[in-house]
Amino acid sequence: MDAADGLGSTPGAEAPGGQALRRSSTNPLRLAPTSFRQLTGGLGSALLGMVLLALLAASWILCVVGIGFLVLPTCLRAVRPLADRERVRLTRWGDAIESPAAPVPAPRDHLVDPTARRELAWLVVHGTVDVALGIIGLMLPLAAVGALGFPLWRNLMAGQSIPRQDAAVHWALDDPSHAWAVTALGVALVAAVLLVTPALTWLQAVAGRLLLPPPDEGDMSLRIAELTATRAAALDAHAIELRRIERALHDGAQNRLVAVNVLLGGVRQAVLRDPATALEAVDRAQTATEAALAELRSVARAILPPVLTDRGLGGALDGLAAASPIPCRLEVDLRARCAAATEATAYFAVAEALTNAARHSGAKTIVVTVRSDSEHLHVAIQDDGSGGASDRNGSGLLGIRRRAEALDGTMSIRSPRGGPTRLEVDLPCGS
Repeated sequence: MDAADGLGSTPGAEAPGGQALRRSSTNPLRLAPTSFRQLTGGLGSALLGMVLLALLAASWILCVVGIGFLVLPTCLRAVRPLADRERVRLTRWGDAIESPAAPVPAPRDHLVDPTARRELAWLVVHGTVDVALGIIGLMLPLAAVGALGFPLWRNLMAGQSIPRQDAAVHWALDDPSHAWAVTALGVALVAAVLLVTPALTWLQAVAGRLLLPPPDEGDMSLRIAELTATRAAALDAHAIELRRIERALHDGAQNRLVAVNVLLGGVRQAVLRDPATALEAVDRAQTATEAALAELRSVARAILPPVLTDRGLGGALDGLAAASPIPCRLEVDLRARCAAATEATAYFAVAEALTNAARHSGAKTIVVTVRSDSEHLHVAIQDDGSGGASDRNGSGLLGIRRRAEALDGTMSIRSPRGGPTRLEVDLPCGS
C-alpha cells in the first residue's frame, strides 16, 4: 500500500479489531487528490446514512401509534448492507475491515447484539458528522476554483450592467484591486484544501474504523466455534483411528496368535505321540509367531512410527519415498525439530498421499516438498496423475484434513480432471 492509500489513520491510536488509525505525512500535492476522492466517496455513503437515519427516527416516532412497527424492521435490516458498503470503501483506502460473520439479529435484539449496536452508533455519526465533513471537503475546492477564476469572470462580464443592490459583486467587478484580492483569497483556499482535506478525510473515517470492525466478543465466539468444530473433527478422526487399529489387531495379529496357539497345541501332542515329527510343528509355530510379531510391529508403526523418534521427519520421509511404488523425489529443508504430534501428522499426510497416488492416480512421478521455519511446517505433495482427488467422500484425504485441523493447521488440495494433483498441509511447529 503506498502512502496515498494510508489515509484514515493516525499514529499511536489502535482501533478495535486491530485497525490502526495512522495519519499520513505524505506530500500534500499528492495526498490532496486522493483525499478528495475519499471524501466524495464517503459523502455518498454518508448521504445514504442520513436518509436511513431519518427513516429510522421517523419509524421509531411512529411506533407510538403502531405504524412504525411495520417499517422499523426493514430499516434496521438495511443498516448492515450500508455498513458493509462502508467497510469495503474503508478497506480500499486502508487496513482491511472484515464484515461480521454472525447474521443480522432480529429487530428486538438490535440493542443487545454488540455488532448491531456498534453499527447503529456508526450510523448516527456517519449520517450527521460525516455528511458535514464531506460537504466541507467538497465545497472548499469549488470555492478555491471560483476565487482563482474571478479575474477571468470579471473580464468576461466587463461592460455589462450589474445590479446595484448586489454590493459585493458590484465592487468586485468594478475595482481591479478587489478582483486580485479575491484571487489571493483563492490561493489561500488552495492551500487550505491541500492542508485540510487529508484531515477531513481522516476524521470522516474515524467512526467507521472504530465502530465497524467486529467486536472482540464476536472474534472470540468465532474462535470458540472454530475450535469446537476442529475438536469434534479430531475426536472423529481419533475414533476412526481406534477402529482401524482394532480391526488390524482383530483381523491380523489376533488371528495369527490364535494360529500360534493351535500350532503349539499340535507341538505338545506331537511331543507326546511322535517326538520325531515335533520339530516340524515347532518350525511352523515359530514362523507363525514371527508373522504375528511383524503384524504387531506394523500396527505399532501405524500409531507412531519409531523412525520419527530415531531419525526425525526427514529420515522417516526418506523411508516412505524409497518404499513408494511410484518414483518419488523428496526435497526437505527443516530448520529444527517440530513437536512430535506435528511431525507425526506430516508423516501420515505424506504416507496417505503416496498411497492414494499409487492406488488411484496413475502418476509416473511424485514430488514431496517439506519446509519449516520457526513457526510453521509446510508439506506439499504433487503428482502428475489423472487428478480428480477429493476429500468429500470420506477418503483418507479427509483424515489428513482432520488431523491438520486438530493441530490448528490447514490442508488444501487442487486436483482438476486430467491432473496434476497438489496437496498442501500447513502445520504450526509447536514446541
